[in-house]
Amino acid sequence: MNYDFKQIEKKWQDRWDEDKTFAATTDYSKPKFYPLVEFPYPSGQGLHVGHPRSYTALDIVARKRRLEGYNVLYPMGWDAFGLPTENYAIKNHIHPEIVTRQNVARFKSQLKSLGLSFDWDREVNTTDPSYYKWTQWIFLQLFKKGLAYKKEMAVNFCTSCKVVLANEEVVGGVCERCGGEVVRKVKSQWMLGITEYAQRLIDDLDEVNFIDRVKTSQINWIGRSTGAEVDFSTTEGDKLTVYTTRPDTLFGVTYMVLSPEHPYIDQWGQAGKVHNLDALLSYREQAARKSDFERTELVKEKTGVCIDGVRAVNPVNGKEIPIFVSDYVLMSYGTGAIMAVPGHDTRDWEFAKAFSLPIIEVVAGGNVEKEAYTDCGTGTMVNSGFLDGLTVDEAKKAIVEWLDKEKKGHPKVNFKLRDWVFSRQRYWGEPIPIVHCDKCGFVPIPEDQLPLKLPEIEDFEQTEDGQSPLAKLDSWVNTTCPHCGGPAKRETDTMPQWAGSSWYFLRYCDPHNDKELASKEALEYWMPVDWYNGGMEHTTLHLLYSRFWHKFLYDIGVVPTKEPYNKRTSHGMILGENGEKMSKSRGNVVNPDDIVEQYGADTLRLYEMFIGDFEKAAPWSADSIKGCCRFLERTWGLGKLLVPGEGYSAALETSFHKTIKKVTEDIENLKFNTAIAAMMALINEIYAQKAVTRDELRDFLIMLNPFAPHITEEMFEKYGLGKGMLSHQKWVQYDESKCVDATVELAVQVNGKVKARIVVPANCDKETAIRLAKDHAAIAAELTGKMPIKEVYVPGRLVNIVIK
Repeated sequence: MNYDFKQIEKKWQDRWDEDKTFAATTDYSKPKFYPLVEFPYPSGQGLHVGHPRSYTALDIVARKRRLEGYNVLYPMGWDAFGLPTENYAIKNHIHPEIVTRQNVARFKSQLKSLGLSFDWDREVNTTDPSYYKWTQWIFLQLFKKGLAYKKEMAVNFCTSCKVVLANEEVVGGVCERCGGEVVRKVKSQWMLGITEYAQRLIDDLDEVNFIDRVKTSQINWIGRSTGAEVDFSTTEGDKLTVYTTRPDTLFGVTYMVLSPEHPYIDQWGQAGKVHNLDALLSYREQAARKSDFERTELVKEKTGVCIDGVRAVNPVNGKEIPIFVSDYVLMSYGTGAIMAVPGHDTRDWEFAKAFSLPIIEVVAGGNVEKEAYTDCGTGTMVNSGFLDGLTVDEAKKAIVEWLDKEKKGHPKVNFKLRDWVFSRQRYWGEPIPIVHCDKCGFVPIPEDQLPLKLPEIEDFEQTEDGQSPLAKLDSWVNTTCPHCGGPAKRETDTMPQWAGSSWYFLRYCDPHNDKELASKEALEYWMPVDWYNGGMEHTTLHLLYSRFWHKFLYDIGVVPTKEPYNKRTSHGMILGENGEKMSKSRGNVVNPDDIVEQYGADTLRLYEMFIGDFEKAAPWSADSIKGCCRFLERTWGLGKLLVPGEGYSAALETSFHKTIKKVTEDIENLKFNTAIAAMMALINEIYAQKAVTRDELRDFLIMLNPFAPHITEEMFEKYGLGKGMLSHQKWVQYDESKCVDATVELAVQVNGKVKARIVVPANCDKETAIRLAKDHAAIAAELTGKMPIKEVYVPGRLVNIVIK
């Protein structure tokens, strides 16, 4: 019978569904294993072949763990709130809920067609009120602890769409969606105080098993630095505070720079202290048309306006210095003001050259005028008054002590991390459960009134001034204050897509609980996640946000662990056949449905794992997938080689033990490609013997099962190799002592050229190996009448006999 993958795969997918084969149990006495993959955003395009790479990898690990006796929770759900669905709904006049429902159904059918062993009984959806009830509950706890607050801040505003955009939605200074002009606009935004956890988010990385590049991305984004806050006075008596990691270079400060949005510009202008206010306001307007990325880009023309009428005073030498306004300084970072040391900073040097400003060398080590600037991480202080002659490290300590004593500054630990902007002026997101009362201020909705459901509306467009579509729904906005009973208005901003994905792993532990986000018993058993895999693009913000929420929940006694994930790995992309990232615009997207239809799910799974190093990008190859298909056809053909007898044959025993060991270890180390290669080599040996025992076939199928579950289940049942499903069997074991070959093949060389090959005991000594080599007929003929002058033995590899 030919390998009918369509009939076989449907049969087993239906059987697994009916029997709930992969459902995690509530038997908390068993050892647990909780693998997690990032739940997808269900877009209208459906899956492409890049998606299954992560899902299949952890599916292999999950299936192996079940065979090892673990209670496995391998869940799946939908990160379904978000801008793309809302944009589609606006364009096509379809409610986002309908779009989401259709997209989820398509994604789910595609995932099921791949034979992934998800526990579908624990499926979650961030747009389900029974789920976002608990997202809102977490927000209220953050609010009560002062970690959720509202703040006026500059945002990206599309003048055409009338919406606030994230930085990544601004491309080339215009809206990615409509191409409209984007300006900076001050709006009141909800913020989450993630900076309160900055140090812990760094320190606790020591307690988890994350690959190095993931840890590095977290640490770099948080950006911890040590330095000092320094107060510069001004000729108007005001104080400008800056943060610097190099207070030792204060004698080299020759100018200061303010953000165009700095409030002192308006303050001095209104007081008539600034003589070029029009120029400053015009420059501010220009800066408002740039994204933060464009403003801070290193390689760009340096622009700015010098404030005419107010100067700063260098605190260490009393010298007056000019104050510039330039767009590369952001009000959202630090204090919105910087001190400039052009002798020892690239950007400051370029700015100083552009505006003909003084450049002073304060750390000896080069001609700054000629060399652009000096790398001053080490060296001796010069032109620095009482710091002269000190090393950089000595000067740092001395200047901080002086600033503290003179009350002109103090030591400071700073973080690049900013508090999380949590507002979205959108419809398709979780309503923020807050009302505003003129008498009581911001008031949380009582917890027993959660979930605050998203109301049904037909118009999803934002208001002219960029408010959420919810602002137009008076019947929903107007309400009463939970505190005083007076009139109040609901918050019309909704939460970002990040909200639901910051805690979803907790809900999987107990997804149907309507009394709490998950029971204490379930959380204590399942948490932390044992192994989390996802793309490198999510190892910074998503990981940071979810770790922050988890730590907060730990602090208030909701979860039992400080960290949500014990282990985090990341996979490389699958590229198009042209080696470029898959995208519709490039025309190189491969639909997994087409591959499953042509070759079957097992072939697709096998190929995605065989395509190359799991952690690196790899191009798709329509030709290479055929090799995996042939391997499965040969696996199917093993039934024809079945012979009576138990155990391993003498010819295959060592190979089986070695292959079992390799596959066992390679799965744990994400070396799926080499595990598959080992099984391919083993099947070649089986075919060479032209026979396979029942035990050999059973163990080969169990080894292959995590990779190709459908064909292996079918063959296990077809040949009656055990009771029940293969998925309920035990993982194969190897004997370390039998992983060593009893014999090895040696190349025998004469004067460096291979003349013969011999088989010798694996532990063969030099004397025996050389004797056996000389006994070989071909070598004996070479040596006739000649005297060896040198004999070399490389154990396990070769014998080389040198003759004249």
